[in-house]
Parts: sequence; C-alpha cells; structure tokens
Amino acid sequence: YVPALRSGNHVYTSGQLPTVDGELVEVGKVGTGADAPVSPEAAKAAARVCVLNALAAVRAVVGDISHVVRIVKVVGYVASMPNFTGQPGVVNGASDLLAEVFGAGPDGAGMHARSSVGVAVLPLEERVEIELVVEVTPA
Repeated sequence: YVPALRSGNHVYTSGQLPTVDGELVEVGKVGTGADAPVSPEAAKAAARVCVLNALAAVRAVVGDISHVVRIVKVVGYVASMPNFTGQPGVVNGASDLLAEVFGAGPDGAGMHARSSVGVAVLPLEERVEIELVVEVTPA
C-alpha cells in the first residue's frame, strides 16, 4: 500500500479516509432520520478531511502542492443506509474544497470529473473515502 503514486504527469491517490492525526473521528453509515448514525452534513465535512489527506499524499510525492496543474478526477465512496441517495451531496464536500483551493469555473484547476458511489461498508466502518487523480508539472 502506498498513499499516492506518480505515473508520468499524474498522481493517483489511494482511497483516503477522514482521519485526523491518524485517528478516526466518527464512523457509521450515512442517512437521514433518527436511525442514521451519521448525518449527510457530518459526512460532507468528512469528505473535506479526506481531500486534505489526499492532497497531503500528493504533496509527499511531488514535494509541493504548487506542482498541481489540475484535479482530473474525484471518486467518492459513501457508506450509506439502504434508503440514502444523497451521495453526490456528501462528495460535494470534497469538490467544494478543491474548487476553493485550486479555482472554480471552466478554467479552474479545481474543476474535475467525479463519481459518487454509495456502498454498504467501508474500511474500519468509516463513512467516506475519497481518491484523486491529479495532473502535476513534469518531473
């Protein structure tokens, strides 16, 4: 396992969990209503933490985040209750942060292709996992 791997001018991150100082903050499935252990809002915030961890992995490979040319692709996995269909809203936490950091709009380096996938369970019972494909300056 490696957190990120460079191939040419692209860095591919492994799925990043929303850990802070190596610790899980909140686990469980995302949903709405009283029976849901994790709210969509809490999961959206967790997606932002996942992106920060992914960017740290990219930085470890390329030396400095200023080498990022464009965020190419974001894949977000959301551990979901069976009736929850708001995965895109959760993954917006990741997309919004990338747009803030790298720029939004048609020419913004933070604009990217994206998938938002609901899953039954994630590693360590975590609620969100995010992976990135990032274009970087030539080595």
